[in-house]
Amino acid sequence: MSFSYFDDDRIINPSAPSMSPDDEKTWAILAHLSAPIGLLVSVGWLPFLGPLLIWFIFKNRSQMVRKCAAASFNFNLMCSIGIAIGWFFFFTLILIPVAILFWLFFGLGSIIFSIRAAFVASRHRVYRYPLSLPILH
Repeated sequence: MSFSYFDDDRIINPSAPSMSPDDEKTWAILAHLSAPIGLLVSVGWLPFLGPLLIWFIFKNRSQMVRKCAAASFNFNLMCSIGIAIGWFFFFTLILIPVAILFWLFFGLGSIIFSIRAAFVASRHRVYRYPLSLPILH
């Protein structure tokens, strides 16, 4: 098993309803970029909602969009859990510095890796996030 962050093969699913390569690429990019938008709009609570909606809508139309949305959802769910743990630390009052580190680590990680994944999706590739919970496939 390869541990690189990129899939080397272009993903094609001939049995699914046709989706143009440009539409496929656009929705794959949006699957990744919807996470940092959701992170900023929901103050860290719902970065996984956008990728989940895109996965639900396009999972049968394009294998690439499905894989990109699933990867983004899995990674951002992990980030949401990390941010929630940071809130728990914040409410203990003693561990406020630890909470701030959790928020910075998972918040900035979500933004940086999602933008990086969007660039990879623009080359019609699937990005493998470094840390995720494998829930959607």
